[in-house]
Amino acid sequence: MDGRIPRRLAIGAVLLLGAVGHAPDEAAPLTKPGAFTPGIEGPNCDAAGTIYAVNFAEQGTIGWVTPEGHGEVFVRLPGESVGNGIVFDAKGQMFVADYVGHNVLRVDPESRAVTVFAHEPRMNQPNDLAIAPDGTLYASDPNWSESTGQIWKIASSGTVDRVAGDLGTTNGIEVSPDGKWLYVNESVQRNVWKFPILADGSLGEKQLIRQFSDFGFDGMRCDVDGNLAITRHGKGTVILMTPDGAILREIDVLGKYPTNLCFGGPDGKTVYVTEVEHTRLVSFRVETPGLAWQRHQSR
Repeated sequence: MDGRIPRRLAIGAVLLLGAVGHAPDEAAPLTKPGAFTPGIEGPNCDAAGTIYAVNFAEQGTIGWVTPEGHGEVFVRLPGESVGNGIVFDAKGQMFVADYVGHNVLRVDPESRAVTVFAHEPRMNQPNDLAIAPDGTLYASDPNWSESTGQIWKIASSGTVDRVAGDLGTTNGIEVSPDGKWLYVNESVQRNVWKFPILADGSLGEKQLIRQFSDFGFDGMRCDVDGNLAITRHGKGTVILMTPDGAILREIDVLGKYPTNLCFGGPDGKTVYVTEVEHTRLVSFRVETPGLAWQRHQSR
């Protein structure tokens, strides 16, 4: 932590704008445009249903937003760090991909203390995070200038190992509900892959689930049935897709550049999406709860 006390910004004007009561598959704004910077990314919900996302009001912050749409700065990251993907472990600790510092940061939600959980200088820029049932973290790591990428495993001790290389621009990443598969998408190549997770947490041979002919990807999360919700960057939608690649539905999220998403709400059936064109959060309802929400309930 850099010694600065997070300044609470009472954003009274950041109001709920129709997120409650809209029809399933129909998105509605949750925060007003401009609540976040264009670096809006990495949403995730805690057990109480609060939505956390990076770069609220200014770069280098993590903001929290209530389900009613009121937001403020939760914490400022130390130094030059800028967050991207966020996950919570079974104890409620927050982990944040710091793409500037080549770190995975840990944030204690009670004290708001920020520490470096893992540092790996060989990382290009850790982008998004996924967490396995045993607490192992996986980080996607794209090299945008060369359209390549890799995947890192971060053990509960903070030890970092590269578990996949020679990939395209790895971005969205998620672990299946049974912990047996790691999913990752490639933004430029428009592929969605799965890797078997081996007993030691390393990965087996990748298998192609589906390749798309247009538009890129960004964030990706599972519901409790193992279906994948994936943002279509440039198309302005979120798709819901089976683990075998069948498209179940596609939702317009009111802006061309959705970056990431999470499941939350009292029943786990509200999807929150970070959207760059209007630098805001939007939400829509689905029929199946999210995997991370289910894990919160089992604590």
